[in-house]
Amino acid sequence: MDGTSSGKLTDDLARLDFAAVSPEEFARIVKGLSAQQIAEVMRGELRTRILGEVFGRMKQQFRPEAAGGLTALIRWEVTGESDAVYETAIADGACEVTPGRSDAEPRTTLVMGDAEFLKLVSGNGNPVTMFMMRKLKVAGDVGLASGLTRYFDIPKA
Repeated sequence: MDGTSSGKLTDDLARLDFAAVSPEEFARIVKGLSAQQIAEVMRGELRTRILGEVFGRMKQQFRPEAAGGLTALIRWEVTGESDAVYETAIADGACEVTPGRSDAEPRTTLVMGDAEFLKLVSGNGNPVTMFMMRKLKVAGDVGLASGLTRYFDIPKA
């Protein structure tokens, strides 16, 4: 891919109002990107906006009926240009997402690169395959990590 088309992609995505993009549309965008394109896009302020929007939507995409009485703190470490850390606290049928690392001990920690994270949250990646290929690392409760997708409405592209 030449620099012109990747620059255009980054410019196009930078102009996108992510808050107005449906989860399904986001899934289609991610599905159409190569790992190299994702790496080019996930830089600087655009990366911060994309991660902020994805984590900001987790609360709306949470499925309390699936979580039942689950109480868990999940730490997400997204590696790339820099490490971005978010925590998802599930308790009493609710989900709260906060940026940064708290002092609390997470029940499970998921560590993955930008491309793997975007594929996972957009329904374009298989978490078991990512784990087996060591593209997704899990510390703590592996059983909880393996079932996380059922607690959220994950779009399909």
